[in-house]
Amino acid sequence: MSTESDRQSPAVTVAATLSDAVSATDTRDPQPRALVVGIVAGEDGGPAVVLANPFLDAEATGEIESQLRALGAKTGPEQVTRVVVPSLPFEQVLAVGVGRSAEDLSADLVRRCSGAAARAASGVPVLVTALADVDVAAAVEGTVLGGYRFAEFRSAKTAPTDPALNTVVALSVAADAEATANRAALVADAVATARDLVNTPPNALFPKSFAKRARKLGEAAGLEVEVLGVEELEKEGFGGILAVGQGSTRAPRLVRLRHKGAKGGKKVALVGKGVTFDTGGISIKPAASMHHMTSDMGGAAAVIATVVLAARLKLPIDVTATVPMAENMPSGSAQRPGDVLTQYGGTTVEVLNTDAEGRLILADAIVRACEDSPDYLIETSTLTGAQLIALGARIPGVMGSDDFRDRVAARSADVGENAWPMPLPDELKDDLKSTVADLANVSGQRFAGMLVAGVYLREFVADGVDWVHIDIAGPSYNTGSAWGYTPKGGTGVPVRTMLAVLEDIASNG
Repeated sequence: MSTESDRQSPAVTVAATLSDAVSATDTRDPQPRALVVGIVAGEDGGPAVVLANPFLDAEATGEIESQLRALGAKTGPEQVTRVVVPSLPFEQVLAVGVGRSAEDLSADLVRRCSGAAARAASGVPVLVTALADVDVAAAVEGTVLGGYRFAEFRSAKTAPTDPALNTVVALSVAADAEATANRAALVADAVATARDLVNTPPNALFPKSFAKRARKLGEAAGLEVEVLGVEELEKEGFGGILAVGQGSTRAPRLVRLRHKGAKGGKKVALVGKGVTFDTGGISIKPAASMHHMTSDMGGAAAVIATVVLAARLKLPIDVTATVPMAENMPSGSAQRPGDVLTQYGGTTVEVLNTDAEGRLILADAIVRACEDSPDYLIETSTLTGAQLIALGARIPGVMGSDDFRDRVAARSADVGENAWPMPLPDELKDDLKSTVADLANVSGQRFAGMLVAGVYLREFVADGVDWVHIDIAGPSYNTGSAWGYTPKGGTGVPVRTMLAVLEDIASNG
């Protein structure tokens, strides 16, 4: 059993023909392989037909379709049928439904269907996907993420006996397919890194060890790295981080990771909530499902993975991640409901509920991030159960500066993470009034909890900074069954949204 992730990034090879793909996989060890093809419904809803592609001849296509008819294959999105075609140099063919027609194929549908096929492959080490002729990036991302496994803490008794997916060969005739596939592999690897961090149990991932892993990732990517311990946090006045962490024997940290872009480029701040385990503190949570609070550092995992990805992609903008890390525990030294703390920057806060701790550490980090005078600030966190009530388990809520909020939501839709723009009504600030401090950390009302949290965070954003808060309480951690390219457990949301926004800023300012 390992306590450090030993996940290896899949190799991605682009081949223009079926014979080239076979030659490429023959150089790999091990060699068993499967071919992924898309299928759609025949005319008038008839038997499944193979999505037209230039890599299968009429004979092979006919043989696949004959077997699909015999099996009554379904063509709905993500439905996979396994067949064996002796005339093809593959152990199996995975026919994945993509809907009614090729015209229905969006990039995210290609991702989802590729992911479903990779999950169905169940350990086949080499997958060749013909869906790459439709969309190389989406097919590679979906296949890599669908084949993701987290077995770091399994012993030999339950570890997978089949090798994990280690090679993706994408079939494509696109001129820039290789560069596109390599970029997609980097993106998928960043998402997988965030998943690894979220899936690591809290006895192995606590502020000190989390900061160590962040440093290792940052230094490997050539980032500037700064880690503040308790003494530095006390000296500089990070009252929110210290208050949340004071109930634990595992002291808090603040990690800063910086990617330097081109001189004169835009500056973007990333902030992510890093509560490595959240009991709720003195305002303790119910025992049922508390184990899911191992995921309460999903925002931190995402921003760490994103700034590392920005460096690996050599984005021509400055990107700095500010990541507060704490463990929220009940003990004799824990903060109490009714305590007053002083956030970094001087704002005093009456803590009415110690389970509203994320906003306390984020406020410190936001003020610190704004001292760098960024043009944009993106903060993401598993902040409120109200996000789940309002938008469900798959759709993040995005709040902030109106224009930037809508821009982030649009880019999120482009990559299939589908963040939804939400308002920050000014009148909600009245609900955060305190009789003894500048602010209270929660409202006395039951309604609009996601928005109230956003209004609280807005108080700490410097004037003139375009900013957003992305609430990923549900989307960052899948407690249900796997679907598409999304596994059970950590999902890596919203790494791809933040990358899309960073690339948009790099291109358009």
